[in-house]
Amino acid sequence: MRLVILGGPGAGKGTQAQLLCSDLSIPLLAVGDILRGAIASETDLGKLAMPYVETGELVPDAAMIQFFRQRLLLWDVFNGWVLEGYPRTAFQAEELDFLLDDLAQQLDWAIWLKVPTEVLLSRSIERDRSDDSPEILQRRLDLYHEQTIPILDYYEHRNKLLIINGDQPPEKVQQDILKIVNSH
Repeated sequence: MRLVILGGPGAGKGTQAQLLCSDLSIPLLAVGDILRGAIASETDLGKLAMPYVETGELVPDAAMIQFFRQRLLLWDVFNGWVLEGYPRTAFQAEELDFLLDDLAQQLDWAIWLKVPTEVLLSRSIERDRSDDSPEILQRRLDLYHEQTIPILDYYEHRNKLLIINGDQPPEKVQQDILKIVNSH
């Protein structure tokens, strides 16, 4: 099973992605963790990504697609994966589809954790990670609304979008996701 988790900052993408990986026994590709690790290790991707991550901007598409092209060829993702934190734009979603076609793979579902903006904001403030300053949080929310919302149309048009109420306890969200994923 190949899944993408979508949602605003604080929607619970990381939590749900980890639970899904555990339930489905497939690896998690968490872009935030990957980028933070690349920055800490000072890899080529890390050096390129650092100025963008530090200001809450998106890492350039070409760099991310190149990274995924290499990552999706590794043996551990052969039976599937959960991708969290990417794609974030309709263009990235289309590029990911082209890449998957090249690799003779196909996305099963894009799962959108639908959470009201005010809940996203309060969750992000509670979470209080070092990169969650009010300015960066606001920038992330602005980017989310500008760029991520059109991605929903992209996946809906391809009959790949699952909309899940993310404003409920994590266990209930997970049950809802598994119920729909397993019934298709």
